[in-house]
Amino acid sequence: MEAIGFLIIRVIVGLYYSAHGAQKAFGWFGGNGPGKTGAFFDKIGVRPGKTMALLIGISEFIGGILFLLGLLMPLAALLFVIPMIGAIKTVHGKNGLFVDKGGIEYNVVLIAVALGITLSGPGLLALDTLYNIHFW
Repeated sequence: MEAIGFLIIRVIVGLYYSAHGAQKAFGWFGGNGPGKTGAFFDKIGVRPGKTMALLIGISEFIGGILFLLGLLMPLAALLFVIPMIGAIKTVHGKNGLFVDKGGIEYNVVLIAVALGITLSGPGLLALDTLYNIHFW
């Protein structure tokens, strides 16, 4: 049952995180794409905005896919943690704890899930396990 539990967490969180990145990088799922996201990034001092929107969006997209697959989990975790720390620092940190006020809640939960699953191991139903890829 543990393998199924880890799989459920990886698939749901990985899909949502990947979609979150695709909104920035590609404008998919109702997202603003690199143009509008880049303009927002420029406004908050993350420059060059369009380039950063593409880089961050692609990082989130790839991180979500790797996490979903249970593949190269330390890299997947980095692709969660680094953008989320950046989001806390530039956007959400000043808004407090909870997401209803634009706070850090979502970012902290994603960081915790990414690190927790990565440090625990992705489970039996993961490509790292299938291909006998171990990091610790």
